[in-house]
Amino acid sequence: MRRMRGTALAAAAMAGVLTLAGCAKDSGGGNSSNNTAASTGGSDCVTAPKPPAAPAAASSTAAAGEKVDGSKLKIGLAFDVGGRGDASFNDAAAAGTDKAKAELGVTTVSESTAGSSEAESAKQQRLDQMAASGLNPIIAVGFAYAPSVKVVAAKYPNTKFAIVDDDSITLPNVTSLVFAEEQGSFLAGVAAAYKSKNCHIGFVGGVNTPLIQKFEAGFLQGAKTVSNKIKIEDEYLTPAGDFSGFQDPPKGNAKAAAEIAKGADVIYHAAGASGKGVFDAAKAGNALAIGVDSDQYNQKTVEADKDVIITSMLKRVDVAVFDYVQAVAKGDLTTLPKRFDLKVDGVGYATSGGKIDDIKDVLDGYKAQIIAGQITVSDKPQK
Repeated sequence: MRRMRGTALAAAAMAGVLTLAGCAKDSGGGNSSNNTAASTGGSDCVTAPKPPAAPAAASSTAAAGEKVDGSKLKIGLAFDVGGRGDASFNDAAAAGTDKAKAELGVTTVSESTAGSSEAESAKQQRLDQMAASGLNPIIAVGFAYAPSVKVVAAKYPNTKFAIVDDDSITLPNVTSLVFAEEQGSFLAGVAAAYKSKNCHIGFVGGVNTPLIQKFEAGFLQGAKTVSNKIKIEDEYLTPAGDFSGFQDPPKGNAKAAAEIAKGADVIYHAAGASGKGVFDAAKAGNALAIGVDSDQYNQKTVEADKDVIITSMLKRVDVAVFDYVQAVAKGDLTTLPKRFDLKVDGVGYATSGGKIDDIKDVLDGYKAQIIAGQITVSDKPQK
């Protein structure tokens, strides 16, 4: 997962008004069993009225578009820290190119992964080598690639580039793939408040950057919107510039365990591969967890902890990557949305495991209000 800021909105018809409530302190009680917490919702914590039911057309899905032939494309996929197998952000990007292979006939995808402390020159060299070898398009996964994409794309004007989580580059051969992470995280905050028995929840961010602050902001706002009693632990693993926070499960475990010890019984992480440590801590501490980016309930690398994962905030990097590859194959990039938000299912929430089936109508009600513009989700944390 990762980076950059954006504003949240979109339009679609719908009615209903929501009262935003501030956050007051509430002491954390003893933890309940995972099964009980997952199936019954924290009714004592929720203070806001249930939102109106979402009309059938309140949410519009992204158009699949016509199937095109991508067999001539040779894709370069430059992963962020963690690479394929991180059970999160990078895996979502990989899923997009895997789908392009299956559905568009793409035969060549060359992958390379960034190191946690590599110099900028290494990123630039990675992209340069991809372009020089004839890969086209080249997809850079993460805003950390922005300086290098700007340099290399200018050097290879006939090669198409895409960058996930950055919209600062204005070159004609560079496409930005950015998301409304705060909107999906709002729904994660609602789910956490509804499922908390202690009315006490937690957030663990990987690296304290503007992008991860969008996850934090939406989560805080969503939880506070449904409860004026909710208490929230809010921590990061590393400061800006230290990207090890995205691949340090032991540190994620320690931070989440500390939040659970304070009384938090539902933990939401936006920490990449470090999220495995968060899940381990939730399981050991008899708490619940919310994943991020991919549907982590179904991720093999965190399978041992799936029973505590009640949902995941879906950041559909897979959709964005596939749609981009399809648009390149078709020769028309104008069909891509400027931002992948709730309206185009660019973000959302997972239902695997059935642990939030009882509040799905609540989540869809809030989703509809966000799409309609009745709730504006901030991309900056309001503490």
